[in-house]
Amino acid sequence: MPFDQYLDQTNITNAYVSGMKEDLNAGGNDLNYFNVAYYTACTCDSLARWDRAKWRAGALEIDGGSLFADVVGQWPLIALQSKPRLAPYLLPTMEIIWAVLTFCQARVTKVWHLYIIRALLGFFSAPSFGGTHLVVGSWYKQEELFKRAGVWFMGNSVGQMFSGYLQAAAYNNLSGVNGYSGWKWLFIINGIITLPISFLGFAVFPGLINSPKKWYFTETEFSLAKSRLSYNQGSGDSGVTIKTVKNVVRKPMFWICVATYICMIQAHYWEGYMVLWLKADTNLSISLINILPTFSYLISALSSWLGTTLAGKVSRPGLWTFQASCSVFSLILMNIWNIPNGLKFFAFYFTGISAMASPIFYSWINSTMRDNPAERALIISTCMTMGYCTYIWVPLFTFPTVEAPRFRHGYPPSLVFSVAEWGLTFFGMWYMGGKALQGPDKGEPASEQSSEGVRTPEVEQKDRELDELASTQVIAKAHSTAVLS
Repeated sequence: MPFDQYLDQTNITNAYVSGMKEDLNAGGNDLNYFNVAYYTACTCDSLARWDRAKWRAGALEIDGGSLFADVVGQWPLIALQSKPRLAPYLLPTMEIIWAVLTFCQARVTKVWHLYIIRALLGFFSAPSFGGTHLVVGSWYKQEELFKRAGVWFMGNSVGQMFSGYLQAAAYNNLSGVNGYSGWKWLFIINGIITLPISFLGFAVFPGLINSPKKWYFTETEFSLAKSRLSYNQGSGDSGVTIKTVKNVVRKPMFWICVATYICMIQAHYWEGYMVLWLKADTNLSISLINILPTFSYLISALSSWLGTTLAGKVSRPGLWTFQASCSVFSLILMNIWNIPNGLKFFAFYFTGISAMASPIFYSWINSTMRDNPAERALIISTCMTMGYCTYIWVPLFTFPTVEAPRFRHGYPPSLVFSVAEWGLTFFGMWYMGGKALQGPDKGEPASEQSSEGVRTPEVEQKDRELDELASTQVIAKAHSTAVLS
């Protein structure tokens, strides 16, 4: 799902440098506005989800994955995604709509056609990010979250990488076939890829932990999955209430995370614009312009997997500092600008290592706030809302397409945001680590004690018992299979 969603989302840049700009007479900051249309619809949806959850306490259960759907489509669609009976079917349904809209992009003849389609695509894509993290956070324990988040983000990078290869192949082999330009064939092929995945989702997408049992689970397996999580994530039965909001906004964790996320998305905005530099400052073919940036996405995919794999084995602040240093060094090179093209290639590729930042950041929030799903949902959804509210307008001033590829007003702020992103999260990890070591305040009720990520010995013991039970059942199932065979 993240693969095809990011494939459909990011293909616009590949199409733009592969003939779409000329065919539609686009220019100026139209590429910026295509993204503004997409993210405005996406962001508004997320705000809606959060507000409904806020005022309908008890009717809605939101988990820490309530992210991306925070600024038009996120509001109503994540509200639906949070319904246990609808959760297994909403995202596959949205994927079918993505596929149809992706096909429609191949038929546009005016720039304003693309604005409308991109806005609709953003609206219906809104629950994908938050919805999938909602599901992941619903099924896995703390120590399991990091690697799963890494795999999810690998899908993002692979989707972006694959878009470049598809555009290069379509431009070389399909331009003019049946009257369609190469960039139009990119959208057609993307839609063809998305549709089968959509239908497969109806059969295999599990929904939430309290959704109806899927056909591939036995009753014993489904009961075990529920029991192991009930001791691991807090009840969260009351959903997000006014009291939840009041409690969260008084906690430093809330403000640290929101500020960090705003800095994060602004610090890394420039990474997708390698194609604009290649088209403006090199004499490479259209195929190479689409292919060369894909190596950055390959590095990002490997980094996401490696970072989340190491997150549970090495110092998390140390790992965070390492990825931040890669981003800062790359941005220093881009700020200097008058350097050999080889160093610019190095900067675009080297910054791919910082892709581990997102899965580490989200998993850190999920694990720190694991025992209070409502507060975790509120923090992450607010991060997404505030972050993408700035994502809509700040790049119009920092990275306007008319200033490509130099972006004199873009690289300096990105460097500042990158340093701030590192400092805020480093402080947050140190601060919340100290809170965990101190233990909960004795005067607080149990529900408040758990909200800072502190786990009791009883919960740890129950986790061990459930893990032993799971191992026993796996062995028994294997033995039964062997006997039958």
